[in-house]
This record gives sequence, C-alpha cells and structure tokens, in this order.
Amino acid sequence: MKVIRVNLKKRSYNIIAGSGILSRLGKYIKKLEVGSDAYVITNASIKNKYGRALEKTLKASGFKVKFKLVPDREESKSIRTSFLVIRDIARYDKRRHIFIIAFGGGVIGDLAGFVASIYKRGVPYIQIPTTLLAQVDSSIGGKTAVDLGEGKNLIGAFYQPRLVFSEVKFLGSLEKRQVRSGLAEVIKYGLIKDPRLFLYLEKSLKDALALKPLALEYIVKRCSSIKAAIVGRDEKEEKGLRTILNFGHTAGHAIEAASGYKAYNHGEAIALGMLIALDISRKLNLIGQAVSQRIEGLIKAAGLPARIEGVPLYKIINAHYHDKKFIGLKNRFVLIKGIGKTKIVENIPLKIIEEAIKKRA
Repeated sequence: MKVIRVNLKKRSYNIIAGSGILSRLGKYIKKLEVGSDAYVITNASIKNKYGRALEKTLKASGFKVKFKLVPDREESKSIRTSFLVIRDIARYDKRRHIFIIAFGGGVIGDLAGFVASIYKRGVPYIQIPTTLLAQVDSSIGGKTAVDLGEGKNLIGAFYQPRLVFSEVKFLGSLEKRQVRSGLAEVIKYGLIKDPRLFLYLEKSLKDALALKPLALEYIVKRCSSIKAAIVGRDEKEEKGLRTILNFGHTAGHAIEAASGYKAYNHGEAIALGMLIALDISRKLNLIGQAVSQRIEGLIKAAGLPARIEGVPLYKIINAHYHDKKFIGLKNRFVLIKGIGKTKIVENIPLKIIEEAIKKRA
C-alpha cells in the first residue's frame, strides 16, 4: 500500500493505492470526520460486483449506507442526471450527516464530484475509483463536471475530494476495452512527464493488458504520484503547469462531442487526440520521425485506435472551438518536444489542425 499526499494546504488529502486494501477503508474515512451517512453513487454493474464488500467495510466502522444507481454511460454526465441525484439526496438527507462516495469509473467520479460541489454549496466526498482510467487520472485533482451537447465538461467546478482510495484488485475484472482506455491516460503520463514510465510500458505492456497485479500497482502508483505533484503546484490551472495534463484532450474531447459520446470511449478518443497532437508537433518540427513512430507504435500496441471512423471532420473542428484551454479566439494545444517533454503552443493555423485530423480519418 502506498500513501500519496496531494498538498493543497487546507484542501490537502491522501491517495491510498494498493491491492487488497478495501477492508481498511472504513477506518480511513472514520479519521476524516466527514459524516455518518454514506451516499454511494455508482452503477448496477459495480454494485453487483463490489457493493456488498464496500457496504460491509463501511458498516463495520459504524457508517450507514445508501446506494444510488445511475446508468453506466457518458450520458449520465448531464444536468438532468445530476439534478435527479440531488433531489434524491435531499429526500434522504433528513436528520442525517451525509457524505458522498463516488464508486465507479470516470463518469461516476465526475458526476458525483459535481453533485457534491453544488449540493448545500458543497458536502464532503470520497473517490473510490474502479477503472484503470479513474485510478490513474480522473479521480485525482478535483476537476468535476458534466457535459453539454456542445462540448465535454463545460459545466463544472474545482472541488477536491477528501480521500482517493484506489483498490487495485477492482481492476482485475475490467473488460479489455476498459483496460486499453485506461492505458491511453497512462501513456499520456509517460509522454508528458516520465520517460521511464514510457519505457516501462514499452517493455511490460503485455503484463498490463493481462491485468498482472504488479504491473497494475506500479502504473497506478506512478501515475497517481505524477498527478498529485502537478495538482499540488497548480490546482486550478492558473500557472500553466497543470495544462500539460490535457495532452491529447483538445482533439480528443472534440471527437467525443462530435460523435455524441457514442463512437469512442474517453481513452480511445484521447488516444486519437494524442496522435493528432503528435502530428501537429511533427508539422511544427518539435519532434522527429523516429520519436513519432515510437509513440504511435506504443499507442497501437495497446490496442487503441489510430484512425477516426464515422465522425465527420467538420463536426470535430466545430467541437474543438469549445475547448476550455482556448483564450478568446486563440487556440491552445499541448504538444510534444520529446518523450517526457511538452510545449504549449497558441494560435496554431486552422489548416495545420485540419490536416492533422484528416491524416487520422
């Protein structure tokens, strides 16, 4: 088990990551003094697999538990769903001292965090991520949001959890597509910050795809440490440090929105977004062909898509204008100078962006 600290002064919290640690969860929450009544937002699949074990450890520490199920799809990240959940919480929250638990993947984490941030102007919440993508990335850092038809994550807030509890054993039941989706974010961390992680993936990708516990533990702990350090230095993306976490996300989010969040899951879209950013980096002479081929080779080896299918170019271009990193009319992309090295570039000509997207069509 590893304890990783996200240092944010009064909003600081721990990420606890390891295998076979769920039985200790109740004791950790007890120390936080967040409340006595756990309102667990999850989906039917996660509840069926792990709900009983979660309830057991919480009740053993004296907590009352209520589960709220939402559909397991991106469409659950909506204003409609969030308000339905909030009304259910309000009915439950009579003579109780509630806290919210996000128990699931990225969709559940984003939705639950957003709900926690606005109900009663903010109530405590805890992240218990159950997918690789959520454990390495989305559960950490306090970005909460829901989607609009115009774009992904357009309504949200920075609202930090009180604890992130990553039980690596949960990853053992993931479907291959979910594992690959999570690996897209892991590859991103190697590209933006850690050449040794990238090299590890090149050598041990088969172990990760085969859900080998040691490989998964190493990946979760390493990525969590990287993100914790970045968030601790630039919580709200005001210094430009946290912006590098968005590598691949400008075009990736546009692909998701342009497809109505149906053609690709988040990790698959981010993989395509990274390749588009890679192609832009090549056009701007930031990287050479050998490095570019090495990066693309790892993405393909992970079983992630390298071509955009069934999503019109014009829709992707229109959607990319809603990216939150834009400054007025100026676009802003996180690009690559080498493995572990990034460069933020503004005002890239639309022709270069279009050519990069077309190359992947």
